[in-house]
Amino acid sequence: MVRSRRFDVRRIDVSKRVMTGSESEEPELRRAVCPGSFDPITNGHLDIIARASKLYDVVHVAVMINQSKQGLFTVEERIDLIRRATAEYGNVEVESFHGLLVDFCKQRDIPAIVKGLRAVSDFDYELQMAQMNNGLSGVETLFVPTNPTYSFLSSSLVKEVAAWGGDVSHLVPGFVLEALTERLRQKG
Repeated sequence: MVRSRRFDVRRIDVSKRVMTGSESEEPELRRAVCPGSFDPITNGHLDIIARASKLYDVVHVAVMINQSKQGLFTVEERIDLIRRATAEYGNVEVESFHGLLVDFCKQRDIPAIVKGLRAVSDFDYELQMAQMNNGLSGVETLFVPTNPTYSFLSSSLVKEVAAWGGDVSHLVPGFVLEALTERLRQKG
């Protein structure tokens, strides 16, 4: 049988305390980053970002710049779509980065990376990345299991299905669908 302990928690009226030294400083904001290419952002990405925004004071969405890959959307277009999609959260900042994610974290004093995991195959790769990032800089990685509704979802899959005329309206926000449809029409 497991017994629980009760702790006597006493409320402290902080209005009557005199704060000195480090106590008088603003509390440090809890920061995390959600990195990715987001080409385009999907409802699966938004699920992870929304959940991270409930756990952290500030969530940085870092849009990866990969010079060797030509995305469907420019980095600036992706940033705009993400900002529109995350505007309701109020604590999400969106920007691009080029280089090592740990350098992005160091520059912004971000101690945690939040990553969504869809399947065991994601875990194998992401665990190696998490261990490397921690070894390089001490940055921790928080793995968040993907909502089962989005466990199959990726930007690549959305683009492929949409290019063949499939319905992806339930997989991306409406304005992302409009941008995706228009871009594919232009390319076609």
